[in-house]
Amino acid sequence: MTRQGADQPFRRRVFYIPGYDPIHPRRYRELYRKEGAEQAAISGYQLALSPKTAKGAYGWHVDTVVDGAATRADFEVLVWSDIVRDSMDGSILGTYLQLLRTAWIYISSGALWRLMKLRKGPVMAALYPVGMLLLQLLLAGLAFWGIATLVGIGAGVVERFFWPNRVFGPLFYPSIALSLLAGGLCATALLRWFKGKDNHLYVYYLMHDYAHAAAHKGAYPPELEMRIAGFADTIAAALQEDVQEVLIVGHSSGAYLAVSVLADLIRAGRVPKAGPVLGFLSLGQVVPMVSFLPDATRLRRDLHELSVTDALSWVDVTAPGDGCAFALCDPVAVSGVAPEDKKWPLVFSAAFTQTLSAARWKALRWRFFRLHFQYLCAFDQPKDYDYFQITAGPILLGHRYAGRPPSKSRIETPVNRYRDMAP
Repeated sequence: MTRQGADQPFRRRVFYIPGYDPIHPRRYRELYRKEGAEQAAISGYQLALSPKTAKGAYGWHVDTVVDGAATRADFEVLVWSDIVRDSMDGSILGTYLQLLRTAWIYISSGALWRLMKLRKGPVMAALYPVGMLLLQLLLAGLAFWGIATLVGIGAGVVERFFWPNRVFGPLFYPSIALSLLAGGLCATALLRWFKGKDNHLYVYYLMHDYAHAAAHKGAYPPELEMRIAGFADTIAAALQEDVQEVLIVGHSSGAYLAVSVLADLIRAGRVPKAGPVLGFLSLGQVVPMVSFLPDATRLRRDLHELSVTDALSWVDVTAPGDGCAFALCDPVAVSGVAPEDKKWPLVFSAAFTQTLSAARWKALRWRFFRLHFQYLCAFDQPKDYDYFQITAGPILLGHRYAGRPPSKSRIETPVNRYRDMAP
């Protein structure tokens, strides 16, 4: 049954896989609470959050009534923020080494040029931390030169005043050391100041994000493979529960992790045919940033297999207004691994310029990081995309979008150079 009355609530388990985010998952509960209440008021339904009732490390419970139909949804955040934190090198030098290595991987593999053929927005977002780190280094270098020069001139004036007839006075060598020390301290202080402002600039954060994705040239590191296996176990247990739907939501980098989690579940035969319906909603995905790398054979195989399965429904939502996502790029097709009988994902746009009022779009247009999270937020002129009805409403994901045509402007051109898949 896909829709039930208020006396027999529709039941759903929702698993949210966040992107590269070191922050505690409570932020997602608060975001859902705030934005869900706003969307419910705009769209005319009831939504209430309460503490989680299901097992799991972190989550919440949602009760809704939409058009007279009640739903009970239990959310769980599948946490990998500890892996994210461990990957974020705390040193300034370490970050610059990450910059060099990551740039070399994307440039030498040819991935950077092919990614630019898809969408320039996310590529520019990837180049932003590179450019900003180089600019910060340049400014630190100028500060070093300026302070060192001033100290050297000052020492020279003192030396000529006391020893006017000597070419190299007793302060000559000490003044060089003092100049270098003062310049170095000033440059270091400036770089530390820039890093201290990263909660506004997102330079170090984004650099760590892209460096983590490229660290193994597209392959998952062992600790992430272990976490993916743990996620699969958690979802497999939910598929044995008495619920109508188990819905997986993957946002940003979490979208490609969700692809691998679901592919593992289906390959292992852990999706019961008589159990809950399985749905997958990918939001603001950045799959090509990884699938275009030479050693992403596992991810490419997962994309290939997930695109033909009957075990789930896969809906991919992006928007051209999100400069951090590969908007309307079919992640399977552009990665060059689409089989002839491909059926997933259904790709369509959240169309920010149409689903947000002119006033709200004007307020958000240049807030790129905030727009990357708009899929999880309220729309004041909603069309057929409503995150809260999808996750806590009385209709299965596949039924909600059955017959919904994909966006005409979607990109399906296979531009990836690397198309080999893991055996």
